[in-house]
Amino acid sequence: MFRPFRAAILLFRYPGRCRGLSCLRLSASTSEFWLSRTGTVGKGDAAAFPVGCPVALTLTLSPASLARMIIAPSLLAANFGRFAADTGRFDQSGAEWLHLDIMDGHFVPNLSFGPQLVKSLRPLTKKFFDVHLMCSKPEILLEPFVKAGADQIIVHVELGDRVEGLLWKIKSLGKKVGLAVNPPTAIENARPFLDHIDLLLVMTVTPGFGGQPFIHECVPKIQQAAAWKRELGLDYHIEVDGGITFDTVGECARAGANVFVSGTGIFGQHSLKAAVKKMRGIAEKNDPVLADLQCEKPR
Repeated sequence: MFRPFRAAILLFRYPGRCRGLSCLRLSASTSEFWLSRTGTVGKGDAAAFPVGCPVALTLTLSPASLARMIIAPSLLAANFGRFAADTGRFDQSGAEWLHLDIMDGHFVPNLSFGPQLVKSLRPLTKKFFDVHLMCSKPEILLEPFVKAGADQIIVHVELGDRVEGLLWKIKSLGKKVGLAVNPPTAIENARPFLDHIDLLLVMTVTPGFGGQPFIHECVPKIQQAAAWKRELGLDYHIEVDGGITFDTVGECARAGANVFVSGTGIFGQHSLKAAVKKMRGIAEKNDPVLADLQCEKPR
């Protein structure tokens, strides 16, 4: 379980501004301050904090205000002749999730693997299996992948009026529910389903093949997903997939993502453990909540 932690911050002047934080309470002795959505520090007890006097406050962050960074290596980039061995490497790497891209050759122009492979890998690790169905008829695959050992199943918003039924079916099977959005699709199409999902996947390449370059124009979608999450008080994960490397993971983390699917960026490295540690470090360094605990002196 992720535990809340306490972090000391410094207000150079009261009232002041603290970037990025929203609706969090700051307290010192008997006085309380509130941060609005704009980041303005609201007045609690002015007598206790004279204008111009630096004041050290302690902020307690809850899981809702700080998402855990999750690294999810994609098996699509593993050695197809050594799936068992590479799953073992993954298991020892420190990554939390194994991402499994399921392609049907119709929804996307490529074929990958099916439930039988997932079933054969399931005994090799107790880690979380994140199954992404890039398929035209995912309804016929839900139960087979659940039986094979999937922990979470992601379907695409591009399936239109079938999406709601698919989400409810996944939930009824006792699994976590994910919804994916392709680069050409407006992120607004996912908005009606946000309170039904555990994860929103923003694709940052056109799905179908690994090793593609990151599409930077998708970053505003990540930002919008994070804004909705704050505004609606929801706790879904924001996952990114496609071109996630040491060079792009920081940009995604700053935008609000907390789950990073990386294929060649992880499996292409000599040491998976070192690659996962490095990627996680970059993501955590760019976590917007932690970065914004540095308050600015008012001008």
